[in-house]
This record gives sequence, C-alpha cells and structure tokens, in this order.
Amino acid sequence: MADAKQESRNVTERPSRAPARAMLHAVGLTDADLSRPLVGIANTWTELGPCNLHLRRLAARAKAGVRAAGGTPLEFNTIVISDGISMGTEGMKASLVSREVIADSIELTVRGHSLDAVVALSGCDKTIPATVMALARLNLPSVMLYGGSIAPGSFQGADVTIQDVFEAVGAHAAGKMSESDLIELEQVACPAAGACGGQFTANTMATAIEIMGMSPMGSASVPAMDPRKDEVAFQVGKLVMDILERDLRPESIITRGALENAIASVAMTGGSTNAVLHILAIAREMGVDLDIDDFDHVSSSTPLLADLKPGGKYVAHDMYRAGGVPLIAKRLLDGGYLRDAVTVTGNTIADEAGTAVETEGQDVVHGLDDAIKPTGGIVILKGNLAPEGCVLKIVGHNRKRHSGPAVVFDTEDDAFAAVQAGAIKAGDVVVIRYEGPKGGPGMREMLAVTAAVVGAGISDDVALITDGRFSGATYGFTVGHIAPEASVGGPLAAVRNGDIITLDVESRDLSVALSDDEIAARLDGWAAPEPRYKSGVMAKYAKLVSSASEGAVTG
Repeated sequence: MADAKQESRNVTERPSRAPARAMLHAVGLTDADLSRPLVGIANTWTELGPCNLHLRRLAARAKAGVRAAGGTPLEFNTIVISDGISMGTEGMKASLVSREVIADSIELTVRGHSLDAVVALSGCDKTIPATVMALARLNLPSVMLYGGSIAPGSFQGADVTIQDVFEAVGAHAAGKMSESDLIELEQVACPAAGACGGQFTANTMATAIEIMGMSPMGSASVPAMDPRKDEVAFQVGKLVMDILERDLRPESIITRGALENAIASVAMTGGSTNAVLHILAIAREMGVDLDIDDFDHVSSSTPLLADLKPGGKYVAHDMYRAGGVPLIAKRLLDGGYLRDAVTVTGNTIADEAGTAVETEGQDVVHGLDDAIKPTGGIVILKGNLAPEGCVLKIVGHNRKRHSGPAVVFDTEDDAFAAVQAGAIKAGDVVVIRYEGPKGGPGMREMLAVTAAVVGAGISDDVALITDGRFSGATYGFTVGHIAPEASVGGPLAAVRNGDIITLDVESRDLSVALSDDEIAARLDGWAAPEPRYKSGVMAKYAKLVSSASEGAVTG
C-alpha cells in the first residue's frame, strides 16, 4: 500500500504548518478532513457554452465518491474557450492557446497545494487533452472524466448537430436555404448541455483517452444529461482513491502502446484531425517518443468501422446505444489492433474490451468483415509544400487526388468572404496561410470556411489547404497543420495565385508545381508579416509554441 498522503503531509502535518492548516480550516475543513488524502477536483465548468455547463453537477458527484472512499476532495476551476461560439472570429485564436493555459493552471494548482491525487473533468475540445497533459506532467494518481455528449437536435424530422448549422450558413448564402429555416435550425440544433454530438474533436478525444487508459472503460460514452452520468462521476471519485492506494500513475498508463491504441481508435471512428496535435502533445508531456508519421502508419493499418458524423450518419448518442467506446475497444482487440497496456482500473485494455456489450442489430459500428473503408480516417502528407508533414481526413468522401490553381488568402476571414461571395470556382485549391500556431497565433479552426464550402455545394470540386486547423466537424478534401507554417518562412509563404497545387493521397504528397530553386528565390524576397499581437498571452504563446508537426506545445 502506498502512502496516500505522500504529498499533502507537506501542508497538513507538523507544528510549522499551523498557518496552512488555519487557512484550510477557514474553508471549512476539519482536523479529520486534513488527516485524509487531499484529492484535487480539477473542473473545467463554464456557462459560456453547453459543453461544460453541467460539470458542476458531475463534480459534486465525483466529490461524493472521493468522500465515500475516505478522501477529502477539493474542487478548483480553470478557464475554458468554447470553440463553437468563437469559431470564425478572432476569438478562435484563443482556443488552442487555452489548451496550454488549462494544463498550466491545473499543474500549478496541484503543485501549489501539495495535493495527493486528481480527478480532472473535461468537456469542450481543448479541455480534454489539456487535462490529460496536466495529469501527465504531475504524474500523480489521477483519472480524467469526460462530461459526455449533447443530445442531437431535431430539424424537419432529422437529427442535427452544430455541424448542420455551420453548413446551413453556407447554404443560406448560396440561396439554398431560407432565412426562416436557418433560424429554426439555430433554435433546435443544441437542445441541452453536453459536447458537440458527432465524432468531432471532443468525442474523438474522449474516445482516445478512454482507449489510452486514462478514463475508465464505458465512462465517456454516457451522454451528458443521462442520469447514469451521475453514477459514473461518483464511481470515478471512488476509483481515484483506489488508484491512490495502489500508487498507479500516468507513467504506467500513457505508454507508447497506449498512445498507439488511442491513434487506432481515432482511425477506426473517423475522428478529428485535431487528435494528431493533441496526442502528440500528450506524448511530449509524458516523454514518449511519438511523431507525426506514426499516425499514418497506425491509420493505414486500421479499418474505418464507425459510421459517425461528420462523414457518416450517426451521432454520439447512437454510438452509446450501440455499445459505446467498449465496442470500439472490442473491435480493436478482435482485429489485433490493440497493444498491451494497463488502464486506470488496473485492468489491461484487453480485459476492459472484453466487457463490451453490443446491441443486437446495431449498424453504427460495422463488423471487421464489413469495414466502411479498409484504412482509417487520418492520412499524413508530405511534399514540397509540407516538408514536416500535414494532415488530411479522408472520411466522408472517396477522392484520392486533386490538382488545380491556388487561390491564396492570408487570413481565414478573407477566404470565408470569398466563399460567401461565390468567388471560389470548381477546380480551385483554396490556400489559407499565416493561421498556424505562431502566425495566427493560435492556429484557428476553419469550420466556418469549410462548412460554407459544403453549404454552397462545391465541396466535391475544390480542395482547401492551410497551416491552420480544422474542426472535428469538417469533412471534404481539406488539408491542415501544414508544417513548417508560412509565418516562419515555410514553403506555403511562397505560393501565389494560379500556382498549380496537387494533393495525392496514394503518394502521400502535397506539392506545388515549382522547383526548389523557384521556391527558394521567392522566399528570399519574403518578409514575415507583422505579429498580430505584440503583448499579452497571445504574443507569449507565439514566441514559445512549437511546430504543429510536434503538437504545437509550449514546453
């Protein structure tokens, strides 16, 4: 048995700590409370968006579980940025930056108060990797609890998500949807609390973290407002005390094999390209050797089985009813795609996969002999436009190649305006640059643009490439995370209108029809744009952040 108060003894014991105890008595803790292990409940609650709105409720249940198992829970909060609200605005630049701030704030709070263990609650996209990054840094007995998915809305007899609203903006601009229908859709698309309902970034990362082993099997799939989520939270509170007694730490869970399992889950479920950034960042925090090429290797040998939005038919609630994340784990196990790894429960991921219960007749998750595609949803391209790599999602379409003239924009806003104005034509390659980690700064997601392209009905005829990111709700022939980015003098900075750009999935190539000498000559006359932010957190981030090919981390 481990010393469950190994850390908190520094605060709660010895005469010299009387001032600290006096402060803790002031918040209502008794001597009996202080004699027990102190467990941090790292909450990412906010009322600025539905994804994390319900986390106060779940935190209360997790705290009750900690108390029931003999610990003293202490809740604290972090900041949150709602991607869905900030999307398409200057505020979206804060989203990826917030991942680092959330991780930093959890680390600082736990270290600053000598807590013994941590339960971290997450919801919206960046809170999931951010919490796990912090837990990896701290390497204390800990567990991550995902708040769960929002219920789908209902519009004209069909299930809808926030993805449909973004695409409706493009359809309205193209004259394909009336303003009254757009307003009606807006009113019903997000009916309650919970994270966005497709296999977008939040559900992608929640799936990945559960398969990675840092969340208990079966916890992520339970929807946000399902009464069973309260019991999940209570059991997570009890679980962290068990983890503490066994001294099971992230270093034993987040291994190379566990990270490859997480990548395989992204591939099998057609998950978000953001998983590349986030899993690389988690690996970096844990000191595990993982690089961008590993995603292509794992994805190319893992079939796509889950028929989930944005490329498929179903939403997260359907996935839950079909068998949830345990069913994905079982498919991975049965296909030989799971690496041996331990989970927070102390069981192996293979043991946990064996607990899956598949709903008879479900068709959300296909069988291994009935794959939607023989390979997963993530492809890594390189070439003279992306020497360090870039990311393409191939779910929701069957295109393998596109070649056409570049239409270049130096901001997302200009590109969105061009799409809305009907200025993008069939065959074009839309280039959006200076939106990378440093150049943005913050690497904005481009859902407003990509959804407008879909809504305008031209997604099958154009390609879009950027050093920025895409939302998990994006689909189509779209390439993101181009590295090195334009703002550091990457080849994307040399592209001009009319240059012929080719995307080739089979050859894993993204290239412009220019010689190396011509690219170099153009860059010789290039100067980096003036930084958009010269002070504050955005400027600090721009100075510290690494390439997207390395996870866009600041440490």
